[in-house]
Amino acid sequence: MSMTRAACGMLCALSITLAAGARAADPKPPEAKPAEAKPAEKKLKACFIYVGPVGDLGWSNAHDEARRLAEKALPGLETQFVEAVPEAQGLPVIDRLVKSGCKVVFTTSFGYMDHTVEAAKKYPDVVFAHATGFKRAPNLATYMADFYQVYYLNGLMAGALTRSGKVGYVAAFPIPELKRHISAFALGVTAARPGAVVNVKWINSWFSPQKAREAAEALMVEGNDVLAFTEDTATVVQVAARKKVPSFSHYSPMHRFAPDFVVSGQLVHWEKIYIDFLGKVQSGAYAAGKLKDVDYWWLLREGAVELGAQPGMAINPKHVDALKKAQMTVGGKQVPVHDRVMELLKDMSSPDPKFDPFTGPLKDRNGVERVPAGRRMSVEELNSMQWVAPSVMGPVADEPK
Repeated sequence: MSMTRAACGMLCALSITLAAGARAADPKPPEAKPAEAKPAEKKLKACFIYVGPVGDLGWSNAHDEARRLAEKALPGLETQFVEAVPEAQGLPVIDRLVKSGCKVVFTTSFGYMDHTVEAAKKYPDVVFAHATGFKRAPNLATYMADFYQVYYLNGLMAGALTRSGKVGYVAAFPIPELKRHISAFALGVTAARPGAVVNVKWINSWFSPQKAREAAEALMVEGNDVLAFTEDTATVVQVAARKKVPSFSHYSPMHRFAPDFVVSGQLVHWEKIYIDFLGKVQSGAYAAGKLKDVDYWWLLREGAVELGAQPGMAINPKHVDALKKAQMTVGGKQVPVHDRVMELLKDMSSPDPKFDPFTGPLKDRNGVERVPAGRRMSVEELNSMQWVAPSVMGPVADEPK
């Protein structure tokens, strides 16, 4: 995990062409005048720190794809990245990047939060942005392309497809982000299949194919006949497919790894945030001293996330018929799960969504009311969420009683 790799890319510099014009018949041709020079592009070096390898097919890979898209979209932008940086070693890497000339630093994992705050104090003229965190400063913004809406939709489909009423979930770390996503998924499962449960196994790693395989295999042995996950490999979908178990992919399009069994998944478009943020840095709208209130919380309506087994495929066609046959109760009426998924996807992708998975009344699995009737959880509450939904099974660290 100590191996790093940096890659820099520069856009072509503008050239200034000198144009001279003269009439051959003139004994003394007029003096050549240089063409008006175009304004030079404003150069900006932005650097990214990844917790996993860029080939992980998950979180870090998605950020790196977005980095490349941002570099293509913004003339004058140069980028660099360091991969596979343990969260406890974030600060030395930030120091190295700042000394190399990075004017913007993106730290892309929750565990980098305190190191990013420390670095922001140490380098007040550098722009910092931290993904998934909640601590900000005059030169430190926060951002998130969040999946909780998409997890709910995938939960609906998982609840429709399980025959045992047991859905397995392979999870990395019990941080608020995962508790939010697992709970949204579980709320979807029970909406489609009342009484069903979501069994969680924690692997305490973002990138460990071996641990993910062992957890997925154990969940299937225990009778879970649908699998979902939050970790950064395609292992779970591959292991599930060998047993002909439906699964839901995470972050990257994983349909190609199990085309018969990946039902849908969560897809991310971090480039939507990076292009907007870096464009504003280039224009001067964002700068050190102006970022304390800058927090991106972009969802389906902003196009930062997508429901799908792969881009443009919200639901794998191989599973559409089963989801159309499965019925669930909505407002006292029976409706196909497929239709409910598509209805809510359209609503939550609109400018003013009417539905939100975390609308009360909601209790946690200890029976404590967390969201009163008629109220939606705030972004702050979602970002600091420690409780889990009632149908989540298994130990959960830092769970309030």
